[in-house]
Formats: sequence, C-alpha cells, structure tokens
Amino acid sequence: MKWIPQEIETYLNAKEYVDTAVVPLYSVSFGDEMKQSAAMAEFITLLTHHLERQFTGRLLLIPPYTYLKNEKSEIVINDLKKWEENIERSEFKHIFYITCESDWKIHEDKLAGSLIWIPSIPLENMKESQKMSIIDSQVKQLLELFTRKWHENEEFLGG
Repeated sequence: MKWIPQEIETYLNAKEYVDTAVVPLYSVSFGDEMKQSAAMAEFITLLTHHLERQFTGRLLLIPPYTYLKNEKSEIVINDLKKWEENIERSEFKHIFYITCESDWKIHEDKLAGSLIWIPSIPLENMKESQKMSIIDSQVKQLLELFTRKWHENEEFLGG
C-alpha cells in the first residue's frame, strides 16, 4: 500500500494483515554529485513502487527518509532510529530499508530493520521498456529476500 489517503484508510481497516513497512533511503547531494543523487532516487523510487504493487495488502510503502549526504552519519542514523521507533510502535513486524548508498552497510547493525543495499543502475538513457525490465529483475530478487526474511521471523516467533 502507498502513502496516500485511500490506501492508508484501507491499511487502517486491515492492519492485522499489513505487517511490513518499506522505507526508501534517499541521500541528497548538491554540486558535482547532484545528478548521481537524483539517479539513485529515481532508481529507488521505481523499485519500491514496483515492489509495493507486488505485495499490496502485505506491506506499506513509507515516504522516503531523505537526508543530506554530507550530514554527519550519527545525526542521520539517530533521526532514522526515531522513524524506526515510531514504525515499530505502529505494530509492524518487519521493516525494510532500501538504499543505493553503500555507506549504510557500515551502520546496518544499528538498525532493528533489515537494510537492503542495491547498487544503482543508471536509467536516464533507457527506453521505458528497458527500465521496466531491469526493475522487474531487481524486484524478483527482492521478492525472494522478503519471503525468506518473513519466513525466518515466523520461525523465530514460533509461528
């Protein structure tokens, strides 16, 4: 489900079935890295929207957590942990963070949710059909990862 009023209303009426929150992580850079920053945001946006369509009714796509790339990592992580605490209080059993920034791998252990790092694929010069083919391929890999994580948690919780 997307973060739009109609789908949030559906979520509120069926909370017990929606146990997964997906949080895209966007870094914003200006100057020389601006174009790369925008390309990564485009890639993650397409990927997470396609993922949301595959799992409608099981996951809620949270608005992107957006931060300045040159911000101190402690500040960014502490802010994201506030998001995480609020998401957990809302009874989501699973939180997935999706990013193209490899820097997050260093801080993965500080988060309760699962961090998924995917190298960005530049899409700007591709035809729409090529973009969707690449996104489909990436989503198929994510489907397996999500399914495995859900299964691990069910076994861990004795379900």
